[in-house]
Amino acid sequence: MKLLGIGSRINHLKYGKGVVTNVTSKHYWVTFIENGLETIELDSEFEVIEATEDEVDTVSFFDVESSLVQILKKWSDVTEVISIADKWKGGKIILEPADTSMQSKEIPIDSFFHKITMVRDRLRVMEQKINSSKNLDEHEKIDLQQYITRSYGSLTTFNVLFKLKTQQFVGQKSS
Repeated sequence: MKLLGIGSRINHLKYGKGVVTNVTSKHYWVTFIENGLETIELDSEFEVIEATEDEVDTVSFFDVESSLVQILKKWSDVTEVISIADKWKGGKIILEPADTSMQSKEIPIDSFFHKITMVRDRLRVMEQKINSSKNLDEHEKIDLQQYITRSYGSLTTFNVLFKLKTQQFVGQKSS
């Protein structure tokens, strides 16, 4: 078994994609995109996406952090860290049906917020793919852009959840 260096990228069945940030005699410390920092055994089952050959003890935390930020920007759909407004942290959404004989549903608001921001990120990726498409003519691009803009507009209801106004949904602006 070949030892991975700090900065190596892996794909773990349980935790997803991540970057090795430290190596000990028995474990890799890996920062995963979706699951944060986890320690996994050196002989764990995972796919090596990109291996680095560097010495494991010679990289500073700053270097690791800088590398991780660059790798995440390069290889993931995530464009920025989106924070939920403080007043909503740890809260819940309660869905109550009109029929009182039916049970209500509680959803952690943090999970709901994460799903909303993922929708936004996917809309942005779709927007980029439309703009860079060589198979669509300009009229088709404009039509699809208008659908995306209207989708953003439909999601403005959820702007109350965002901590920063600059990260909120913006729909079509009136002229």
